[in-house]
Amino acid sequence: MASKIRKGDTVVVTAGKDVGKRGEVLRVDPQAGKVTVQGINRVYRHMRPSRTHPQGGRVQKEMPLDISNVMVADPKTGQPTRVGFRILPDGTKERYAKKSGQSLGVVGAASSKS
Repeated sequence: MASKIRKGDTVVVTAGKDVGKRGEVLRVDPQAGKVTVQGINRVYRHMRPSRTHPQGGRVQKEMPLDISNVMVADPKTGQPTRVGFRILPDGTKERYAKKSGQSLGVVGAASSKS
């Protein structure tokens, strides 16, 4: 099944310490049910000095959120909305925002079943 939330989507956080904030999805892990959102759920990692971090110290990074704690932002209004799937007349499958009916992009190509 196609995922309802995809990399590049703008999402709104609905639960947790960052509730109400919005950001772009950087990574989706469907097996774990997690998403990483830019600027959301930032934590400090204490790094020991190494080749990649010669200075060491505290580095801020985004940690994954549970996929149930975010909703896709409606492209028309910016409000959180549920995502649906529909088959277009030419046979392609697309994701759409349930609130406005606005398209969120094509998921699959037209099937050639006869």
